[in-house]
Amino acid sequence: KRHQTFFEMMGNFSEGDYFKNEAIGFAFELLTSPDYFNIPKDKIYVTVYLDDEDAKKRWVEVGLDKDHIVPLEGNFWEIGEGPCGPDTEIFYFRSDDEIPEVFDPEDDRWVEIWNNVFMQYNKSADGSISELPKKNVDTGMGVERTTAILEGVNDNYESSIWKDVIELI
Repeated sequence: KRHQTFFEMMGNFSEGDYFKNEAIGFAFELLTSPDYFNIPKDKIYVTVYLDDEDAKKRWVEVGLDKDHIVPLEGNFWEIGEGPCGPDTEIFYFRSDDEIPEVFDPEDDRWVEIWNNVFMQYNKSADGSISELPKKNVDTGMGVERTTAILEGVNDNYESSIWKDVIELI
């Protein structure tokens, strides 16, 4: 319902132009504003890195219920040596069932639709971490998942992206 052999991701990079406050604000506005996607706030939960108080604070400032913010140790992006930092992942509850009071990332009804990586550190070969002179944001949003959500279907393969291909097969 939410994984394909391949997927397309919409993304955006900010290389020192804007950072965490703006990126979280842009994401929340696009997802929830009646002028854009108009996704109900109660169906959105986010994960943040454990120590990322700035991200937690910003999600509340933009209008997300603080109970919808889940700190996780694994929300720190790194690939070894080079830029790294905390990330925040946005999940949508894709089901007609009642929304659980507790977020469970193992529950397949929760679908990650967006990820913002806040590259604010540099990891050296010796493992030490230092601040980057320019902080960067790397965002990614799943096209198939978001399309299914906007079209009101609970399975990526029922969306308009796949419908014609499946009918042809």
